[in-house]
Amino acid sequence: MLKIFLEISRKMEKITSAQLAELINLDKLTSDQIDELRNDPRSTISKLIKKWDKLQLEKARVQTLYHYEFQLKKKGINFIAGVDEAGRGPLAGPVVVASVILPLGIHIPYINDSKKLSQNRRETIYQFILDHAIKIKRAVISEKVIDEINIYQATIQGMYQVIDELQPQVEAVLIDAVKLDKLAVPSISIIKGDALSASIAAASIVAKVERDRLMDEIDKKYPMYGFAKNKGYGTAEHIQAIQTYGACEFHRRTFEPIKSLEVSNQCR
Repeated sequence: MLKIFLEISRKMEKITSAQLAELINLDKLTSDQIDELRNDPRSTISKLIKKWDKLQLEKARVQTLYHYEFQLKKKGINFIAGVDEAGRGPLAGPVVVASVILPLGIHIPYINDSKKLSQNRRETIYQFILDHAIKIKRAVISEKVIDEINIYQATIQGMYQVIDELQPQVEAVLIDAVKLDKLAVPSISIIKGDALSASIAAASIVAKVERDRLMDEIDKKYPMYGFAKNKGYGTAEHIQAIQTYGACEFHRRTFEPIKSLEVSNQCR
């Protein structure tokens, strides 16, 4: 099928909209071939060319997210891990940390900070990352550990864990905002790194999707808190549920307003 389409693409003036759409989806068209069609009077062809143009802009945007990775590549560093977390702010549930090593420069359509993505798009990109990443590691730090050592230290612990589990392959680490001073490899802490580095964005998506799924499971045991919807964050409805039912085993007792509320140790 592809061979037939490529033969047709050599005579662009004869191409049908269905054939053009297929070639665009297969990403098998050159700029010169598209330029041959820009004056085509067919409205369907014009719409498809606009789609192709948008895809090229998206490709260019994604490539800008490899700035830090390509700078490290110039120094002979090839295996670069992005590290990020999900769940530092919620009142309940674990914090999940992920590290991801991507093939350098791989095009991941629409990759971005996980918080800027719809759930459907996030899930699609998550599966792409699982299918194409060189290596992925995760750490789930429970709410009990968070209460024992605080959320910052729990996050640090998770980050060191997922980086250590990448050894000996990892050669450098890009981290969202947090500085890790005890790594055996070079590291760069990047403010808003999940929007500036493809590797960190990939880690943020893995952490976010997997934490959300954990909260969905917790919701089945404690549906009254709305965990499937709020993911443990302190929405008005969630706080009202805590006041009504007390705190459950997954709540973080050192977090406000739970700490100040006289809630029971077990859900009523």
